[in-house]
Amino acid sequence: MLKNNKVLLASSNQGKIREFKKIFKGFDFISQEDLGIDDAVEDGISFFENALKKARHGSNKSGLLTIADDSGLVVPELDYEPGIYSARYAGDGASDKDNRDKIIDQLNKKNVSSLEAFYICVLVGVRSDLDPIPLYSVGEIHGRISTKSSGDGGFGYDKIFYPNGYDVSMASIDPEEKNKISHRAVAARSFIKELEKL
Repeated sequence: MLKNNKVLLASSNQGKIREFKKIFKGFDFISQEDLGIDDAVEDGISFFENALKKARHGSNKSGLLTIADDSGLVVPELDYEPGIYSARYAGDGASDKDNRDKIIDQLNKKNVSSLEAFYICVLVGVRSDLDPIPLYSVGEIHGRISTKSSGDGGFGYDKIFYPNGYDVSMASIDPEEKNKISHRAVAARSFIKELEKL
């Protein structure tokens, strides 16, 4: 088992940090902001590459076992956009609303009110920055992206993402329920099993 259960979460996204702390109960999470660690350069071309870069960067700066995720929204009919650019789809420094507005604009250009889409989360953990065998897991949740925005919770694209089996947006789902069904929750459950083997 991990020494003291102390783990660095290589993220400065407060929404992600809140969700992970709820999902990973029993682990002592420290965010990279707590240690004054800057964000890694995300110049990979896949979710896995970017998550690994973030994990190695965080571990190098902290000396701790480090977990990082790269996650985003994928809309196959929009050439798999926004994909790895989900957080900056509308440009560097774009707000969540800017990114949602760009997706809605893309749907309007196609004269459709919704398209199939899925959220994906790739979680990567390294015991050191040179760890040759990173731990990793993948989680997905499928649904539709819509021009209709609703709900007050969540972040990112949650207000316009409607999961399969639900008639409300991800932003309208109770946080406890969301933490059971989200792409991060699915990836985390699998990842925790790997962590517990350490």
